[in-house]
Amino acid sequence: MAFHLSSLTGAAFGQLFRTLKTVRPERPIHPRGVALKGVVQIRDLPGGERDHNASARSGIDWIDNPGQHPAIARFSRSVGIPAPFPDILGLALRLPDGLRPADVLFATTGLSVPGRFVLLPHRNLNKAAFTTLMPYRGALGPVLLALETIQVPEGARSADTERALEHSLAGAEWVLALSFARPGGPWQRFGTLTLKAEAGPTDTDSRFDPVRNVLPGAETYGWARRLRERSYAVAQSRTDRSLPTEELRLPRPHKSKKKVSTEMATVSKTFLTPPADVWNVIADGWLYSGWVVGASRIRDVDALWPAVDGVLHHSVGAWPLLINDKTVVTASDPGKSIELIARGWPLGEAKVVITLEPVESGCRVSIAEDAIKGPGSLIPKFIRDPLISVRNTETLNRLELMAAGGAGN
Repeated sequence: MAFHLSSLTGAAFGQLFRTLKTVRPERPIHPRGVALKGVVQIRDLPGGERDHNASARSGIDWIDNPGQHPAIARFSRSVGIPAPFPDILGLALRLPDGLRPADVLFATTGLSVPGRFVLLPHRNLNKAAFTTLMPYRGALGPVLLALETIQVPEGARSADTERALEHSLAGAEWVLALSFARPGGPWQRFGTLTLKAEAGPTDTDSRFDPVRNVLPGAETYGWARRLRERSYAVAQSRTDRSLPTEELRLPRPHKSKKKVSTEMATVSKTFLTPPADVWNVIADGWLYSGWVVGASRIRDVDALWPAVDGVLHHSVGAWPLLINDKTVVTASDPGKSIELIARGWPLGEAKVVITLEPVESGCRVSIAEDAIKGPGSLIPKFIRDPLISVRNTETLNRLELMAAGGAGN
């Protein structure tokens, strides 16, 4: 029941963000911000002293391993309520280490239980506490992160306007304590974040995505991903009104077929197997009915599969009510992505895009899908998207087990 609720709630958030985007096409929330840069120091604190909680472990590699990491950030007021009224304050943090960045989003909440799960408006950085609100999944269980101001210039204490903060941090530093906690446990400090105003543009065009860009050694819980991914996709999509004037004058580049539309229902999961093992399962068309929910049996597989124009002849449904149809490959990048048109008439046709991304722990697999023809496409999107996501979450679970078991090798 919780799974269905998180999917439906996520779809509702996505629809809310689409509505807000008609008013604020560039950024529906956090409309104005200040670009910041700095460094994260884990375990070693200013002055060379050691954190008294240095022995505590979170189960997330990035937190547990001492080190120094460059960081870029964006401070903003969430709703954009004009000063001097308080607003929910946000701090988006990007850690560009490694092959891909890790993004962490903080917002002002309380620190106690249950206050750490409640968004709170503030206008004074000295008194504000920031948390991730939703936990990460680490090797030892769920983990929340928090930031508390240690030092901030006098002129930056009031967050009435982004420009006032930017001016104050141009020649001084904002220092914050980094802590982690279990959802109901005490906060344990593990490092320090130091920020100052970025030279150049006052704001940044970067979009931060903690669902796709997860901290090293951490994962996102399925329910949290389903709550957030649709609203993030809408917020990060660009419209003609949000593009710079000079960009509007340029001809539109041809879009690759393998590009995943932000309007498709998308689910993702990190497998503890390399991309090659996952691709081996996908490439063996005779295994298709073993991991694709709804496919009952395979009748034939073209020699071209999984290359472009390859056809897989399958049946869908349950005996004796079986429908014979086919799935066609429309784009393929071996080991990385495949795009399919899955047919099941008289129910209709669906476009499916599967992408494989190597990560430190193995492979992140995403399935994006939407109905494109037939009765299925007539179902309202806010209803069909959660249904597609439920089915494809189970599809990912099956694919993960088959890849881990060596199917296709």
